[in-house]
Amino acid sequence: MTQTRRATSAFASVTALFFAWGFITSLVDPLVAAVKSIFSLSNVEAQLSAFAFFIAYGLVSIPAAVFVARLRAIRSVVTALVMMVAACLIILAASNSSAYEGVLIGLFVLASGITILQVAANPLAAALGPPERSHLRLTLSQAFNSLGTVLGPLLGAGLLLRGLEAKPGALLDSAARENALRSIDTAFLLIAGLIVALILFIWAMRKRIEAAAPASSPVAGFTSTLGKALGSRWAMLGGLAIFLYVGAEVSIGTQMALFLHDPAVWDVSLQNAGYYVSLYWLGAMVGRFAGSALLMRIPAYRLLAFATCAAAILCLVVFIVGGVGGGYAAILVGLFNSIMFPTIFTLTLERSTAGDEATSGFLCTAIVGGAFLPLLAGAISDAHGYVASFIVPMLCYTLLCGFAVAAGRASIVRDESEASVATVH
Repeated sequence: MTQTRRATSAFASVTALFFAWGFITSLVDPLVAAVKSIFSLSNVEAQLSAFAFFIAYGLVSIPAAVFVARLRAIRSVVTALVMMVAACLIILAASNSSAYEGVLIGLFVLASGITILQVAANPLAAALGPPERSHLRLTLSQAFNSLGTVLGPLLGAGLLLRGLEAKPGALLDSAARENALRSIDTAFLLIAGLIVALILFIWAMRKRIEAAAPASSPVAGFTSTLGKALGSRWAMLGGLAIFLYVGAEVSIGTQMALFLHDPAVWDVSLQNAGYYVSLYWLGAMVGRFAGSALLMRIPAYRLLAFATCAAAILCLVVFIVGGVGGGYAAILVGLFNSIMFPTIFTLTLERSTAGDEATSGFLCTAIVGGAFLPLLAGAISDAHGYVASFIVPMLCYTLLCGFAVAAGRASIVRDESEASVATVH
């Protein structure tokens, strides 16, 4: 087999990983709505599902970089996938024993595996082929990641939200609760089976991937990497921006089904509301392709300023108007979310003095915003309703618009072509 064909088949194998973690990550959205009904939780308690998932990024990202450098890509990927299978089994056992704490532990293990997977797979996707086409390859991989985030809520709504209601004060009867627990069993057994198949596939392709992959470079330890990032003003600003962006995105996504289900908004069944969550992520997928074309003509900081301003206005529309119009405005936010993560990443890498590895590791750690800000949004939902909770992402997007303006005025330390490729969220 020629080197080109070997690299192409290796790239196709790695792209399957992008789809897998996009698919699994987006299942957190319907899962939050499901556990709220199954365990009779408040909005804050239900958002602990998102907290358990995204806190792993804050704790595991930099150690994962050290782990992958020492273990090499294939063994790291297989280890991550095995962790994800174990996480599915933990969630199964916990849900059937009515232990919400166990579900949270399983979600943390699942997200830890995904974090290691991202750290290992992103450089592979960029490197498996001619250097001049690295951005094209990563964009294609991101497209499959986005496809996973669109399909995940569809499966989640069909399996996890069937027959559930989450109106204030509503309790599930024993039969409905039993059906809901069986749905969780079906969903996570299916996911575990798919991951096992992916393990076997990646292991069968290991020689092709290893032959086409570049040699790994030494990575500094945790303390050294973190110290470099903390010493750079723009690494810190970029970390704050990633924290705010992911927090805003997850605050909206995890409550979207409950928000549309609310009698004050669309008053549709929870299952149908869950299907509409996929439109939120579909907007992000469409916007990613449109944004890629626009970035060829418009400076990144200007496009980011426009997108964040538009998202803030849409959240304000939800807050002021509510109702049916507010529901459509909330879904439309996904379109403007699309370019934010990679654009923030690139703008920060261009301006950071900490170096690519330290900056990238710190920015991945800042994804932990998806753990904390949804808790705040959930607390507001409990006290004042789902419409009022949109004040949290609105403030986040407003601050991100300020970040974009500041980036436009700051000096560029490195050319974009010299910067590392951003990870995917």
